[in-house]
Amino acid sequence: MDEPTEGIQPNIIKDIGKVIRMLADRGNMGIVLVEQYYDFAEELADRYVVMERGEVIASGPGSEMQAKGVRQLVAI
Repeated sequence: MDEPTEGIQPNIIKDIGKVIRMLADRGNMGIVLVEQYYDFAEELADRYVVMERGEVIASGPGSEMQAKGVRQLVAI
């Protein structure tokens, strides 16, 4: 999914997050989420990958995003 929150009202973003989590929890599909809204991505991530100019600069379990300072890596 390429930035599913772009241009969407905050209350709808929560609904989108619930649906993505429901689909992921079924366990029968993988979901790749490309997202600039950090909090949304952190909440949903089982794993994360941060790229810069086509190169992976960080990756790991979603539960470690905060401890690994991922927010600073993706800050504009």
